[in-house]
Amino acid sequence: MKQTFVKRISRIVLLSTLFISCSSDLDFDQLKDLKLEPVFVANLAYFDVAANQFVDNGMEQQIPFDVQDFDAFKEKFFRDNLAKAEFNFELENTINRAFTLNVLLLNANNQILQTLRFTIPAYSGSSNVIKYPTEVFENQRLDLLKQSTKIGFVIVMAPGPPLSANSPGSLKLRSSATAYMVIE
Repeated sequence: MKQTFVKRISRIVLLSTLFISCSSDLDFDQLKDLKLEPVFVANLAYFDVAANQFVDNGMEQQIPFDVQDFDAFKEKFFRDNLAKAEFNFELENTINRAFTLNVLLLNANNQILQTLRFTIPAYSGSSNVIKYPTEVFENQRLDLLKQSTKIGFVIVMAPGPPLSANSPGSLKLRSSATAYMVIE
């Protein structure tokens, strides 16, 4: 009987402590000082062009200009809160020919806002993967980037050994974008 009484008392004391709490006044003005700085990483563009795609009817040709929609900035929230952007490009050439890649950032009127130029050496038998320095967009350059609605790619072939329908190799592009946001 004595143990039952002690158990009851201890249960009551334990349960009563659950109803006791400490509180303080909430300061919702702290939300005014809230600053979020998320970082997003996404794929920007990718292509893999085989050497034989530079040949048509036995004749060498340049790859035609390719334009893709670039609607990253159509959302006002993203445009208003983007503080900085970085583009990373990696090119791999296994074709015995040098190239230049021009990446064009275009506005809605197809006017070129910025051109990023990458020279790609000819394949010489060893690894030919080139990681180019990061393209950083801040201040005025970021303002131009925010006006971009399309991204274009122009591959220019340098003089060199002729290519045929049986030429081996390819030209590959891998790229990514990192967006730094500031939300206050």
